[in-house]
Amino acid sequence: MAKVPLISVVDDDESVRESLDGLFRSVGFAVKVFVSAEEFLNSDHHGDIDCLLVDVRLPGMNGIELHRHLVADHCEIPVIFITAHGSEQGVRSQALKNGAVDYLIKPLSEDTVLNAVYKALSTERHTQGQPQLKDP
Repeated sequence: MAKVPLISVVDDDESVRESLDGLFRSVGFAVKVFVSAEEFLNSDHHGDIDCLLVDVRLPGMNGIELHRHLVADHCEIPVIFITAHGSEQGVRSQALKNGAVDYLIKPLSEDTVLNAVYKALSTERHTQGQPQLKDP
């Protein structure tokens, strides 16, 4: 039986967490949501996560710092940044240059989010020895 992908969302906005949780569950993914980067880092789910969606601007450690921390720890979770601040082109280009799968601007459309997640799940790390996911 194929493993159900686990998607994690780190966002301080409860409505974003709830809507993404519902969206991902509706297409058959398992979901873990976190209110902060620190809460995510203190969890015991890092090894199980197949894709991480993280808000760029978070209280405390921001999303960019979280991504740097994961990269420094050789944690190969595909990361998708989400933000309500689309004017930060320098941040976007740096995030993509540093290995982020995508950088999405809120409000998020379901299709855009799901396409980014399917792209993240189709990376080599996730396809070796596992069945290919089908796009919706």
